[in-house]
Formats: sequence, C-alpha cells, structure tokens
Amino acid sequence: MKSFEWTNPKTINEAVKLLSLATPPSDMDEAPRPLAGGQDLLTTMKDYTSRPARIVNLKNIPGLNRITLTARGLSIGALVTLTELEEHAGVRKSFPGLAEAAQSIATPQIRNLGTVGGNLCQRPRCWYFRLEEVICLKKGGDECYAYSGENKYNAIIAGGPSYIVHPSDLAPMLLALGARVSVVGAKGRRVIPLDKFFTLPSDGNVRRENVLENEEIITEINVPASPLAARSTYLKFKERESLDFALASVAAAVQIAPNKTVRASRIVLGGVAPIPWRVPAAENYLTGKTLTPDVLAEAGKLALAEAKPLEKNAYKVPLAQTLVRRALAKAAGV
Repeated sequence: MKSFEWTNPKTINEAVKLLSLATPPSDMDEAPRPLAGGQDLLTTMKDYTSRPARIVNLKNIPGLNRITLTARGLSIGALVTLTELEEHAGVRKSFPGLAEAAQSIATPQIRNLGTVGGNLCQRPRCWYFRLEEVICLKKGGDECYAYSGENKYNAIIAGGPSYIVHPSDLAPMLLALGARVSVVGAKGRRVIPLDKFFTLPSDGNVRRENVLENEEIITEINVPASPLAARSTYLKFKERESLDFALASVAAAVQIAPNKTVRASRIVLGGVAPIPWRVPAAENYLTGKTLTPDVLAEAGKLALAEAKPLEKNAYKVPLAQTLVRRALAKAAGV
C-alpha cells in the first residue's frame, strides 16, 4: 500500500476542500478519496488499484448516519451501515426489497462496517481490474482482457469497450424504487436521479462508473413513497452462500390492481451489465396482465432480450430469466 495523508474533517464543506487539490494528479488513481466504511477502498489500496495521496475520513461528520422515514418517503444518510438499513423496522415494513438487498451483501461483519454510500460507489470486481500487474482498459491500458479471456463473471448486456459488471446490490433495488442521490462538491449541492448516476463505459469516461466529480461526496439517498415499494423484493444468485457478489440478481417491484392485474412494475437486473440494468420492455409487457406462469416466462425472456454473452458467461441468460420470474412472483404474492 502506498503511503498517504490521513485527514478527519468535521464538516461536509471541509471534506470537499480536502478532496480538492490545487493541482490535480495526472493519474486519477492518485486523487484524494473519501473513506466511509472502507470495505472496498482499502482493498483497492492494498492491491494498488487506487493510490490516493490523501484519505478523507467522513466518519466524524455529523448527520450522515441517519435514517428518516416519513409519509413522503425514506431518507438514508450515506454513512448508514448496511446492517442498520437491513434491520430498520420501518424499512423492512415499507421497503422490504431494500432490506433484502442489504441483507444479501457479504457477511455480518462487513455489513456492520460497510455503508450505503460506499456500496453504491464501489469499484468493479473483475479480476483483471483487481490484479496489480495487469494494466487493463479500466486502469489506463488499451484492452479489456475479459473480452477474449476469463469472462465467466463479466457483462452480457451493454458491455464494451469494458465488460465489467456493477457490483452493488443496493443499486438495482434503489433504482427500481426511483431513488435519488444528493451530492455535495466544490460547485455546491446537486440531486441526481439514480438512473442518471451510473455511466456505461461506452458513454462516459471508461475509467469511471458514475458521474461524481473527484471532490464530490454522496450525503444522502432519498427514496420516494410509492405503491410499488410495499411489493418489492430482491433476489440474488451467487456461487457461495456468503461473502460473494451476484452472478445475476433482480430487483422487482409491482403494484397490483384490485382485479389482480399488474398496474405498474419496475424490474432492474444486477450482475449482468456495467450499470444496474432496467428493462422497460418487460415492465410495459406486464401492464394490465395477470401474472400467470406463461406471462412470467415471457417477462423473463423480454428482460434478457438484449443479452449478448461472451464465450464463458452465456449461463447468465437463463439464470437471470429464472430470477426475473421468481422475483415477480414473490413480489406479487403469486
């Protein structure tokens, strides 16, 4: 691990100033980084994926670790731990899918330290990206080695030129629930809908996964009250029972009309694309329909219609289709 300066700001504005350097480094991996739970940042520092000159510890800033539930919706401070989110009685009752997503992450020890903001901003888990000696496209090289190499865990939708998948479990569920993130930076505060927060490698800077500037930090996440929230769920398939990331996951939320048909739905896939991947074609198909086995099967097919698997990850297509069917059935109670 490269040596670094440790700082302990007491306010958000002080943290922003410490994240801003008068002369930005030529290598973005050396820029100052905020530390929340540290569960991802410290691992990237140990394998030299990131080499920040300064660490800005956010834990001493008051007000960033609160959960507030009102009739208008849910406000989650960026420093709320995954355990606190998972165990919050109001979240479990009114936003069950969000509690399930938090519970699915890693181990209890990691959830006790990991934060909501950190989970949204964690870096990709692709082993080429994480190997210190490999300079892949995500680290400033000129090739995504996963494309023709070991790509069992990589993207099957919207991949290229980098074929990472976004590792967050909270992001698909929060996107399905219409969440927004509040961020503060040198230019002030801004609110970003979560569907505008993440960036595809083909659309933005291939070395970044979201729209945050280097000196910006997430302060809170807001989830609006919605009829969809009460019937929400998160299903995740992983190789190991704990401490593992999704091979594929599905966040689903549905609103059922009195005649048992679908009034509205949200379906977001995880573990299959460089960003949480919403599937409006499947959502539109479900509107006005009763969730019979045939309808669920067709929704699963539509959700994966854009899949273009690589050599070693075609298994993700039927896996994700099955998760879509099961998540919808669970959320709707059928």
